[in-house]
Amino acid sequence: MEFDYVIAGGGSAGSVLAARLSEDPSVSVCLVEAGGEGRDPITRAPAAVGLTASLNKRTNWAFKSEPQAALNNRPGYQPRGKALGGSSAVNAMLYVRGHPSDYDHWAELGCEGWDWQSVLPYFRKAEGNQRGADALHGADGPLQVGDQQSPRPVTRAFLEACAERQTRANNDFNGPDQEGAGLYQVTQFWSGPKRGERCSAAAAYLHPAMSRPNLTVITRAHASGVMLDGKRATGLRHLKGGQENEVRARREVILCGGAFGSPQLLLLSGIGPAEELASHGIAVRHELPGVGRNLQDHLDFILLWKSRDPDMIGLSARGALALLKGIMQWRRNGTGLLTTPFAEAGVFLKSDPSLDRPDLQLHFVIALVDDHARKLHFGHGFSCHVCVLRPFSRGEVGLKDANPLSPPRIDPKFLSDERDAALTLKGAKMMRDIMSAPALAPFRDRQLYLTGEESDAELMQHIRARADTIYHPVGTCRMGTGDDAVVDPQLRVRGIEGLRVADASIMPTLIGGNTNAPTIMIAEKAAEMIRSAG
Repeated sequence: MEFDYVIAGGGSAGSVLAARLSEDPSVSVCLVEAGGEGRDPITRAPAAVGLTASLNKRTNWAFKSEPQAALNNRPGYQPRGKALGGSSAVNAMLYVRGHPSDYDHWAELGCEGWDWQSVLPYFRKAEGNQRGADALHGADGPLQVGDQQSPRPVTRAFLEACAERQTRANNDFNGPDQEGAGLYQVTQFWSGPKRGERCSAAAAYLHPAMSRPNLTVITRAHASGVMLDGKRATGLRHLKGGQENEVRARREVILCGGAFGSPQLLLLSGIGPAEELASHGIAVRHELPGVGRNLQDHLDFILLWKSRDPDMIGLSARGALALLKGIMQWRRNGTGLLTTPFAEAGVFLKSDPSLDRPDLQLHFVIALVDDHARKLHFGHGFSCHVCVLRPFSRGEVGLKDANPLSPPRIDPKFLSDERDAALTLKGAKMMRDIMSAPALAPFRDRQLYLTGEESDAELMQHIRARADTIYHPVGTCRMGTGDDAVVDPQLRVRGIEGLRVADASIMPTLIGGNTNAPTIMIAEKAAEMIRSAG
């Protein structure tokens, strides 16, 4: 089979690219995805994210990291989406772009055309916001962005607690100012027959386009290598049904495997650091030292409280009945408990008032989410998460071996820079202060793991014992102009013709917020670049 464009990975970026490129009927596009179509009820139901992240291996790669030295040598858990839509099919749906200065910093690092004013039009192009269009938001894009259908009373109490601790309200984290406390907007259908369903990148972009005659989507097919003719990419190899197949590209191969999958596929293809390739017996086709380096991620620390209030997601007879009622309500009119993103409210905080932008983020969750919802507690409760927005620690992604079906070697090196440890501790204390405010008193019963009176040293021990990712890995195919850059500002792999990377792996630095909306922006911008290149 031969096409103009071959895309490896149907996640948040791949879904957007396949849909946008195939809008031109004169070109042919093939998308290869390891998972399924992402249309099942578990994917469509927002509240099912708790099951997907912890249990559903069919739509979750469920990777593990290397043991983390600064986290008591614990291996971490790295859930990633395995379906059309990728991690947008399994995430909490929070629509957050980051701070405008994050993108201006990219431009300062040599990424011309990626400053805030240059990327804003692509955010607006993607967005179909329930609140309508303005200078910062779009209303006509395919990605439905809406207000939450049915936030819980405990979430309102959390926002009152923030106000009691002098944290101002903010009803739009993507508005003129990011700082403050408010309800997250979510990528959820807010109108039409799918109201209340998850609006993954696949549901927004790809599923409506799959009937196009110039678009071929191959699911349950595991990309195994980029085909090369000298220094030019000519196609993609993939495994399906135990057989290796080839798909040839007349114009370009585009990698959209994310911060773990894209560097892994480059390495399997002989593109990367020579020493890494040699250690696995892979012939060097093109030495590129930056492949797999520069991994950045948000480390998450959680405080948890049991509650006597049953109006949350919980393990109890009343909770099961409420969930059953919620399912019926969701099927009837797209509202109710099943529409929750779990992380209903959040806060962007400054650890020091003199800072020009927030450096900490809180997620308030209407459930006891312990160890990625893999450690269960009977009854009901709520939790709050804190992460450092721009960590200094840098990790890496590599190979475990030369088998394309093996998981990648993931080493975030969390807290390897002591500045991250100090700021995480400060953020945990600020979070603890908000959670002790009077507004939450009617909901608080018993705190798990902690008493609230721990010293700094004791609290740091708990951070090292329980902290882990909040699912925002980026940077492993860094965009830039230096020798350690993997792609240039046009997202072309340096030294290889006809090959690009377009996903979160190209971010030179981690943005101050959740990463799904920026990944969709990257794909929108990439589609225009590719079309312009012809």
